[in-house]
Amino acid sequence: MGFITWIVVGLIAGWLAGKVMKGGGYGVLVDIILGILGGVVGGWVFGLLGIWPGGGLIGSIIVAFIGAVILVWITRLLKKA
Repeated sequence: MGFITWIVVGLIAGWLAGKVMKGGGYGVLVDIILGILGGVVGGWVFGLLGIWPGGGLIGSIIVAFIGAVILVWITRLLKKA
């Protein structure tokens, strides 16, 4: 994927994770970072499970979104501890 595609996927996935996990986004920059890191985490998790939702932009957004939700969930768990 190109750099711009990473940014777009990160922004969409981070924004969606923010909406699902707290009802709003975290801001453009944090959404992008969250989505890109979510893509790494999601790719790792999906790889461990041996599944892939499909290629292309939509598949990448799904993987990044799930990874971003996992990251937000872990962050909340650590804040409570």
